[in-house]
Amino acid sequence: MKVQITAKKMQLSPSFSEYAEERLSAKLDKFFGSEANAKIVLNAVKTKIILELTVEWGGMIFRAEQSADDKNDALDACIDKIIRQIRKNKTRLAKQLRDNTFTDSIESVPDEQVDYEVIKHKSFELRPMSVEEAILQMNMLSHEFFMFKNAETGDVNVVYKRSDGNYAVLEPRK
Repeated sequence: MKVQITAKKMQLSPSFSEYAEERLSAKLDKFFGSEANAKIVLNAVKTKIILELTVEWGGMIFRAEQSADDKNDALDACIDKIIRQIRKNKTRLAKQLRDNTFTDSIESVPDEQVDYEVIKHKSFELRPMSVEEAILQMNMLSHEFFMFKNAETGDVNVVYKRSDGNYAVLEPRK
């Protein structure tokens, strides 16, 4: 597994890098192997450390975020969250990837069959607008996200409110 670590507002010790690579290999290599890419982003906020772990493999993205006093504890919690995501969705993941990777790796865990029920379909006209206008529209509707056509790029984007109160924009990769 290829690991990339980024730190914001803090210094990283080489021992954390070694610890992170060791833990990721020990816990996640059985699911992903060496082809996966893992990105760790550490951010110091007041007295806490927020760690975001993103694993990309086979066209799938697994993501977990954890806040803790210690970066090692936050990393362990994120790894556990990703393993829980895999366990919860192992049947769907195996079907989507047409591979027995997940089912072979987690035989001892009973299937948690979760059926997703779509209860509403909504269609609307996408009109060009700026990101700021889309955020304003989203807030006026009291929604957590809003899809719009970006006036600058012409692409369909989604703006959403993050758990930290900030906003983010999803854009298609070209």
